[in-house]
Amino acid sequence: MGKDQGPSDQKKPKPINTYLKYSGLAFQLLITIGVAGWLGHKLDNYLEIRFPLFMLLLGLGAFGGTIYQLYRSINQE
Repeated sequence: MGKDQGPSDQKKPKPINTYLKYSGLAFQLLITIGVAGWLGHKLDNYLEIRFPLFMLLLGLGAFGGTIYQLYRSINQE
């Protein structure tokens, strides 16, 4: 009558938990890139550099770091 839950049924994440996890990663991506770009902009202004060198370097570094963190998070499952 009753269906026994196998080990595969117990390991399935709930859809709402998965949604919260990945939406949190999206906010982390946006905030990290925004803060890094802002700090790079401030550094460029402080050093009086006309080309936004540090803004680009810090922004791209933050983007690469958060994409790597997303990759690790997906492969952990």
